[in-house]
Amino acid sequence: MRTNHALRVGDAADTGLADGSVDLVVTSPPYPMIEMWDDLFSSRDERVSRALSAGDGDAAFEAMHEQLDAVWDEVKRLLAPGGIACVNVGDATRSLDGSFRQYPNHARILTALCERGLVPLPDAIWRKPTNRLTKFMGSGTLPPNAYVTLEHEYVLIVRNGDSRSFPPGDERRYESAFFWEERNSWFSDLWEFTGTDQRLDSGTRERSAAFPVELPLRLIRMYSVYGDTVFDPFTGTGTTTLAAMLAGRDSVGYDLDAGLLSAFEDRLDDIEERSRRDVERRLDDHRAFVSDRDDRPGHEAEHYDFPVVTKQERNIRLYAVSSVTKSQSGDDHLFTVDHEPLDEASDTDVSAASTESPPEAVSEDVQTTD
Repeated sequence: MRTNHALRVGDAADTGLADGSVDLVVTSPPYPMIEMWDDLFSSRDERVSRALSAGDGDAAFEAMHEQLDAVWDEVKRLLAPGGIACVNVGDATRSLDGSFRQYPNHARILTALCERGLVPLPDAIWRKPTNRLTKFMGSGTLPPNAYVTLEHEYVLIVRNGDSRSFPPGDERRYESAFFWEERNSWFSDLWEFTGTDQRLDSGTRERSAAFPVELPLRLIRMYSVYGDTVFDPFTGTGTTTLAAMLAGRDSVGYDLDAGLLSAFEDRLDDIEERSRRDVERRLDDHRAFVSDRDDRPGHEAEHYDFPVVTKQERNIRLYAVSSVTKSQSGDDHLFTVDHEPLDEASDTDVSAASTESPPEAVSEDVQTTD
């Protein structure tokens, strides 16, 4: 399998990509009313700096979100029918003109996405555990003027129209299946894993505001199939692109900061080893799951030496990155990634893997353990 990836310097509100050319959007925009983003928002609309100087938080909040709205217009245009957009965003707390309050970024963005005709689906809460001893804000231990500290962010999930359809027994879809136990974990509405190092050495800014690769990787596996195109309009350090490479999907990313995109190549130094470890971990975790069960699951995997719980999992096939080729066209950073299936025989003869037809289609509306 081969996938293609492009990182482009430019405004994601005007990509020039074809209508309906994107199957999945995974992104985390700059958060309005977080101080590290003030200069970016102000440089693009002087109303932001004027409102902040005047202590008018509501006006600044709305002016910042109007800039994001232009990107949501583009997201709507690019999403294929049934395509899904996942937006990671946190709310903000801030004092302006002596008044402290919360600014509900997640509610404002979800409203904007729905106003563009996208259908809201159940979202997830990403809780980021912290070891800080002083978790409160405000008056310390004296009631009533202390404030709850925000230790979570939202993963908003919306769809373009009705559920996506596939041909019966579609090979890409069945190979892209996740394990039963992964489904039960991933599709919970509360996710807990730590954040990632925010420090930057590129000189563009002090912090990256990046999410950990586990977040986009999980979303890509949940909401797309092999060969789909993933779009990130706020690429930053390229975490979504890296996740798409690991997951065997094509990707396109945009960012205004050329320095951030140039630093992405450093993240590819060990991608082959990292990809293989990730695949082997998933296989080992499933073997452990099977071993811990009182009864043996009733279906045999086509490409592996273990059973699976459902018919839908029988043709699951995990791929590891085998090579990455880099090129550049103007400001565009282009990558071609080759992937090989990590089957039971892949260490000796990848071509010897099973080529049996995928199992019969199972209705999306039925949750089955058959």
